[in-house]
Amino acid sequence: METLHKDSKKQIGQFVADDFRTAAIFSRYGIDFCCKGDRTIEEVCKKNDIETDELLGKLYEVSMISTNQSIDYKSWPLDLLIDYIEKKHHRYVEEKIPVILQFLNKLCKVHGERHPELHKINELFTASAGELSAHMKKEELILFPFIKKMTTAKLQNSAIQSPQFGTVENPITMMKHEHDNEGERFRHIAKLTDNYTPPSDACNTYKVTYAMLDEFEKDLHLHIHLENNILFPEAIKLELQFD
Repeated sequence: METLHKDSKKQIGQFVADDFRTAAIFSRYGIDFCCKGDRTIEEVCKKNDIETDELLGKLYEVSMISTNQSIDYKSWPLDLLIDYIEKKHHRYVEEKIPVILQFLNKLCKVHGERHPELHKINELFTASAGELSAHMKKEELILFPFIKKMTTAKLQNSAIQSPQFGTVENPITMMKHEHDNEGERFRHIAKLTDNYTPPSDACNTYKVTYAMLDEFEKDLHLHIHLENNILFPEAIKLELQFD
């Protein structure tokens, strides 16, 4: 009981950072663990009218199941984590965006009259595509190289020059704000698509597009989680060691 009380004060992002399998539980309860991972279990339960003990019980059940597939991202060096984010998640976004946009444009032409929500979904995803592309470039050209520079300097026990942006917290704050915007946009897309459920008259392209949007959002959740809940806090801690 004492553990339950203690963990009710724990942030949801920390739960997911400790064991990513808990993400599925938060998703099931409609709790945003990536963009809004800094809220405590107690806070989200109160807001969503969920029994705290019930949610914690589900989280413990998942954590007790041993699996070799659970990746301990927290143990990775920051430069390795950055390479993984770029090669897995940034590359995924770059590859999927043109395909999904092509499918959405086709759906709007063929089914847009009977399903006017498709136009709004297309508009939202197009905006997301542009914002995400610019966002990832900022990370790849400005923030990530500085974090890698700090990692190398720490290993070599050498000093680092202060970056033009002042402190690493400045670009991180901006990136987290942009993550929030994307989280909000995809919540809107999920609502318009009835959580990616194609209508009864949906053709194969319709079904495939919704499945791709669903997968895109899931990948984005992990992508943002790795940055917001693991990479960014560790980068802030690392920078403090150079003071």
